Parts: sequence; structure tokens; C-alpha cells
Amino acid sequence: MLLLDAALELLGTAGWSGTTVRGVCQSARLNPRYFYESFDDLDALVVGLYDHLIDQLGAEVLAAIDAGGDDPAAQLHNAIDRVVGFVTDDPRRARVLYVEALGNEALNKRRMETGHAIVATIEQFTAARHGAKHTADQIGMIGAAIVVGGTSELIISWLDGRIGVSREQLVDDATALFLALGEAAQRVAGTRP
Repeated sequence: MLLLDAALELLGTAGWSGTTVRGVCQSARLNPRYFYESFDDLDALVVGLYDHLIDQLGAEVLAAIDAGGDDPAAQLHNAIDRVVGFVTDDPRRARVLYVEALGNEALNKRRMETGHAIVATIEQFTAARHGAKHTADQIGMIGAAIVVGGTSELIISWLDGRIGVSREQLVDDATALFLALGEAAQRVAGTRP
């Protein structure tokens, strides 16, 4: 855990260019031998950090969804709020998940794999909740991809100050728009033979 904490500090503040095995070991106050007992190289460490953050975020989002009871709007609102909270509670997380993941090939590959897995999970959750008219219909997958990609871009733009609204308005507006997207997807699916 010391190595992951050190990697979060370096990658989340200095970025990829400021993150080295030596720097991570110095920050963790560990001998490089311990590093190589846990990770093959720096890429493996940053992918491990990314996975660790995704696991944390996933657990928090699932708890937030559960807190929404049986109300889909409350579940979605809670999930979006938790994602936004996760990255604003510790801005280093945002940098690792949304910025530095684009600057390293191994990390970007993991980001894309994770995005595809989240899309599939959302699509399955939605199909289970609302029923799928045709399993061959891809509208649910299309909608889920828009939500996942849109959420990432939304958070990056908001954190960068390009979207100048409060956290509350961001969450409320994203919830309303994503609910509208889900309703539109259901209408489109309903028009299919």
C-alpha cells in the first residue's frame, strides 16, 4: 500500500513525467527491492494504482446506488454525485483517472478496458431493470457508451473550469440529461420491429 500511496502522490501531483521508480521508492521510504517484489516496472505500478482507484470508486458508487432505494432517478443522482465527490475529495484521483491515463500507453489501455467493462455493466443493469426488447438491439450499449464517455468528459471539463456550475447543479443537470437519454433509448428501441 505504501507504493500505491506514493504513486498516487507523484502521479496525482507531478504527473507521469514526474513519476519514477526512484521517486516512488523515496516517497514510500522503501528500498527499490521492495518495488520490484511487487511490480515488474513503473507501468505495472500505475496500472495497479488505477485499478485500486477504480475498485474504490466502484464500491462507493454501488453503495450510493443502494442508498437510492428503488428510485432510478435517486440511484443515478447518487451515483453521479459519488463519482464527482470521489474526484473532488482528492483531486489527485481525478488526475490519475482522467488526465494521466491519457499520457501512458499501459494506463490508457487499462482506462479503455475499464470503460468498456463499465459500459457493459450499465447496459446489463439497464436491460435487467427495464427489460430488453431484442437482445440483438444495440441501443442500450450505445446509450451506456454515451453515458460513460460523457461522464468522463463532463468531469474533466468541470474540473478544468470550462463548465462553470456548482457541484450540485452539475450533478442535477447530468442526472436529468442521462435520465432523458435513457427514456429516448427506450423510445428508439420501442420503434424497432
